[in-house]
Amino acid sequence: MPAPPPPSPLLPPSGEPFRVFVGYDPREHEAYEVCRRSLLRHASIPLDVRPIRQADLRAGGLYWRARGPTESTEFSFTRFLTPFLAGYRGWALFVDCDFLYLADIADLLAAAVPPGAGAAEAADRLAVACVKHEYQPAEATKMDGAIQTVYPRKNWSSMVLYNCAHPKNVAALTPDAVSTQTGAFLHRFAWLDDGEIGELPFAWNFLVGHNRVDPADPATRPRAIHYTCGGPWFERYRDCEFADLWIKEAEELRAEKEKLKIDAETEDGRKKAEGN
Repeated sequence: MPAPPPPSPLLPPSGEPFRVFVGYDPREHEAYEVCRRSLLRHASIPLDVRPIRQADLRAGGLYWRARGPTESTEFSFTRFLTPFLAGYRGWALFVDCDFLYLADIADLLAAAVPPGAGAAEAADRLAVACVKHEYQPAEATKMDGAIQTVYPRKNWSSMVLYNCAHPKNVAALTPDAVSTQTGAFLHRFAWLDDGEIGELPFAWNFLVGHNRVDPADPATRPRAIHYTCGGPWFERYRDCEFADLWIKEAEELRAEKEKLKIDAETEDGRKKAEGN
């Protein structure tokens, strides 16, 4: 039997969870919760999944940018604080909340830098890794009427593996820069050379309405679905492609919450009865 491949150089030291930062917007709270559940449910490695809440960043003096008319979500720019929030240490993932994961994040790490000889050196050279979409949205608006902007490298920043300790990320992605730099600079990864941007298979950022599944090619089957124009949590997109998968995940999450609530009430009743 062949020896198992060495662990991914993107993994943290043994015993530490891999950190995932999810863009959060109060209008899409359920989407965040469903995304989080799908990440955890499929993961074979420990994960620390946490939201990036703009209100918390503003309260902490870490973000002070005035919201512009083209910002469709509260995390349009706060996403670029991922390396800072990770302490400029190790690797971390940023993902928009409108994702549904169908596969193990450990496989995503392996796709970014395949384990084996030279993997550690390859990982050190990269500053980020993402799906390099060629995407032109067909609609002028998305979600609940937000403006649909068009720009080079659109959707590249919607799911990014960050080498948080990379010198260029440390220098460029500070709270001051994220609060003041242009959208073009940030969303186009202008602080990096092209060779420092690794490429992930599109199946890990499968754009609903844009990417297509080829039944004869397993590589085209989505591993992470991105409801980029709007998902089933918005009435307008209730019947979008792959809506059934998101709705099933949401229903399972609600059932889990209801069971926890009933269990807590039962336990509370038992304690009160024993106290009497």
